[in-house]
Amino acid sequence: MAILDSYIVIVAGPAIQSDLHTTAGELQWVLAGYQLSYAVFMITAGRIADLRGRKRMFMLGVVIFTLASVACAVATSPGMLVVARIVQGLGAAMVVPQVFGVITLLVPAEGRHRVFGVLGVVIGLGTIGGQLIGGLLIGANLFGSDWRSVFWVNVPIGIITFALAAKYVPESKVAGARRLDIPGVAVMSVALFLLTFPLIQGRENGWPWWTWACFAASLAAFAAFVSIERRVARSGGDPLMNLTLFRQRSFSLGLVLVICVYALLTSYYLALSVSLQDGLGLSALASGLVYAPAAVMFFVFGVVAGKLVPRYGRRVLQVGSVILALGYLSTAVVLFTGGDMTPGMVIPTLMLQSIGGGLLITPLLNSVLARIEPESVGMASGALSTAQQVGAALGVAVIGVVFFTSFRPDVDGRVEAASHGFAMASMGVFVVAVIVAALVFLLPKTTAEAR
Repeated sequence: MAILDSYIVIVAGPAIQSDLHTTAGELQWVLAGYQLSYAVFMITAGRIADLRGRKRMFMLGVVIFTLASVACAVATSPGMLVVARIVQGLGAAMVVPQVFGVITLLVPAEGRHRVFGVLGVVIGLGTIGGQLIGGLLIGANLFGSDWRSVFWVNVPIGIITFALAAKYVPESKVAGARRLDIPGVAVMSVALFLLTFPLIQGRENGWPWWTWACFAASLAAFAAFVSIERRVARSGGDPLMNLTLFRQRSFSLGLVLVICVYALLTSYYLALSVSLQDGLGLSALASGLVYAPAAVMFFVFGVVAGKLVPRYGRRVLQVGSVILALGYLSTAVVLFTGGDMTPGMVIPTLMLQSIGGGLLITPLLNSVLARIEPESVGMASGALSTAQQVGAALGVAVIGVVFFTSFRPDVDGRVEAASHGFAMASMGVFVVAVIVAALVFLLPKTTAEAR
């Protein structure tokens, strides 16, 4: 639910805009409000769960997320929908880190790769399938709900999830932890807000001076956060973030890798959705169906990756990263040399990308968290989830400039604009994918590779 709702609104955007008469800025905040609260509160939620109980935090987050989904579904104005989305993002931030934490604590190390493989498939399908599921729901128009069905669908899932968690998920917390690092929470929240807000809003406003001022202020806030955490650790307290985690190459390099992976994924699917709907004039349903073959390939190779990683280690991720980069390059080459963009033209290259994505993204989570000690799982999981959201915002900001500068339907015509804009976005994402591949080759060897 949490991953899906980061993407499902992309395909529902035109229907929301038509029904609620939203401006472009209001529609952007329907998406951005969720991402902002999701990113800012993630690390704090992971740490509170360490102290107060992961099961308790997870179940509270599910309740908040589900109730906020109801508020989204019944929204009668853009402002009401934006506020509900912000609260929904808060619920997601409370839920997601606990999933990583509970798996790391309950599953023995030798079997963890399989469980993280399943989780990677779920996250990947949530990422890739958001537009597909959104298109199917809007196309079905269940009970005349139109775009509201993308939020109503969360309600039965949320209720079932709450009941299953209450029965089957054991409570866990960090032994000996005393209290929450309030100064760290405050400064980290400010730092993340100052970083993500201009990333989300900057491109739409033409990158005015205040966006750069926010970036500079975020650097100062992060520096202050490091100072606070060092002081708390020296005094024997419980820091919000254990800075020694960043001495582990698998963790620090893995966070950068996660940022880059989600930067390319989110920006690419946004560019594709706009190209299909605003460029080629496809409906939400038809646009969503374009993703279906890619989603199938991701699922198949995500399962394959789970079986290969125990034997071949990071080599699986290396192969996946290379195939992913070649997939984006092939899209650009096809569009630059093959004429106008059509669904039949891009579906094969999307499938190639999903083969690489399944091999890379599915085992990536375990690669980052594999060497984390149990007492640091909550903060590490929060940092990992925050990296996903920051990466998404960063990708939309950077690749969005490349795409929307090239996508000019009023000047070039809709189909030609879609072809050129998506080709340029594919080249931009290919550059990021090359960086991803380089980072994957720098990851430390796994036990399987050593053997």
